[in-house]
Amino acid sequence: MAGLNVKVPSLKLNDGTSIPLLGYGMTAGTAWYKSSSGGGIDRKCTEAIKTAIKLGYYHLDGAEVYNTEPELGLAIKESKVPREKLFVTTKVITNIRDIPNAIDQSLEKLQLEYVDLSVQPPVSFYLIHQPFFASSDSELQSAWAAMEKVKAEGKAKSIGVSNYLLPHLIATMKTATVTPSINQIEYHPYLQHGGSDGPLLSYMKEHGIANSAYGPLTAVTKAKPGPCDDAYAELANKYYVSEGEIALRWCMDQNVVTITTSGKEERLSDYLRAMTFQMTPKEIQDMSQDGEKKHFRGFWQAKFDANDQS
Repeated sequence: MAGLNVKVPSLKLNDGTSIPLLGYGMTAGTAWYKSSSGGGIDRKCTEAIKTAIKLGYYHLDGAEVYNTEPELGLAIKESKVPREKLFVTTKVITNIRDIPNAIDQSLEKLQLEYVDLSVQPPVSFYLIHQPFFASSDSELQSAWAAMEKVKAEGKAKSIGVSNYLLPHLIATMKTATVTPSINQIEYHPYLQHGGSDGPLLSYMKEHGIANSAYGPLTAVTKAKPGPCDDAYAELANKYYVSEGEIALRWCMDQNVVTITTSGKEERLSDYLRAMTFQMTPKEIQDMSQDGEKKHFRGFWQAKFDANDQS
């Protein structure tokens, strides 16, 4: 266990809100994902979140569909960390047709008065979890109008989207009065969405929409062997860290808000070593170029053709 006392740097978003560059996620595909909201509080999940907070993970990333908002809310309450120090994100999709009711239900489960990527509103960040619910541009636009109302009512500091591709962003922006602060997407060397000069990331940069990465460890956990293996090993040796910490740093050094997770205190502690070094621009570029030699999508495979890198 690293046992480090480090500060996670922040990124200023287009609405002036600052968000920690490293966050702890209660995500699908982990032990904390619950298939239903029944069964009461999962104390193991609550304790894991409290451990993350204790270690210094003050950016907490949840979602209604994970069914762990009650555990997240209880962990926040029991942690005794002042609310203003925490950046709490939740997402809507289960109740996407009724966003006003959805945010109120999430706030009740979280035992909060606001969310941050939602001042202090109850949640910090409120995101539309995915765009695939919509069969038309107008449905995307109506949902975003409802999100804008959530922000206007002070229930979220910032609002954003997740898993949006370029057509979804363009459609949303046609009628938006508030630009999404962030787009949370699967992002790692084997899924760069065309790279920094590609259509999606270029559009996001042009409109000041920050990139947030889920699945940042995919190249070292799910997609081996691959063309980045040697670089991960060499850089881990150079910086005296694990390959996972190199994977996190590759994202963070591109100003990508990075979401990771683990139920193990030692691993979460070790991930904080990613705050102790920076990759050089050439190392980032070389990793990116190596990553372009392979395509691997860890999430939402059913929505995309096998070779679709968008």
